[in-house]
Amino acid sequence: MSAPESTDVPASFARRITAETVGTALLLATVVGSGIMGERLAGGNVAIALLANTIATGAGLVALILTFGPISGAHLNPAVTIADAWQRGMPWKEVPGYVVAQIVGAFAGVAAAHAMFDVPVFAASTHARAGTSQALSEFVATFGLLAVIWGCSRKRSSAVPFAVGAYITAAYWFTASTSFANPAVTLARAATNTFAGIRPADVPAFLLAQVLGAAAATVLFRWLVPSLPRQRSESSGHVAGA
Repeated sequence: MSAPESTDVPASFARRITAETVGTALLLATVVGSGIMGERLAGGNVAIALLANTIATGAGLVALILTFGPISGAHLNPAVTIADAWQRGMPWKEVPGYVVAQIVGAFAGVAAAHAMFDVPVFAASTHARAGTSQALSEFVATFGLLAVIWGCSRKRSSAVPFAVGAYITAAYWFTASTSFANPAVTLARAATNTFAGIRPADVPAFLLAQVLGAAAATVLFRWLVPSLPRQRSESSGHVAGA
């Protein structure tokens, strides 16, 4: 009988890509599905619907990071992947595969949520999220997400899943945009005309703000914490956004 595979052996690229796809799909299923459920049960009370959406998303993030972090790092977010490669945490040649997997997974998650709640598989959102305040919110939300990741990953890597889940839970409420903080999530949420949606016309401003926020946090924390992880194995659980 052959010996069991060591858990210390890094996962193959194919396994990591699969983990990113499945993890991002489950993230979007959580975000969109809980938004639909919350809105249906809230009786028109938007605050209650948002609270339900928030709790499900924060809890889901913790579970998903703990599950997929040891396999792929649980980025589930192109902004995190690009920032990680920029800081030499992963090879640049792997970035396109991660990003494609995250986007494909995000749309698959939206489709799964829609199927579970018996709504059209994809529908362009009419939920307006336009204006300077919304873009600024996404900059702040993504800046904060990357700050939490970089701040915790060096010496408190085991706390990353809980820190990220807690931050996104808070950011749903302190940002006007309800904290997308994730380009893949933003693109996919344009394809759901439900509580969690965003108009396709509003997507570009969100994407630009998210990229700038991630870059600003990465630059700041490279200066604040010069010993940030240089190798994937030094940190785990780089996640998401909602």
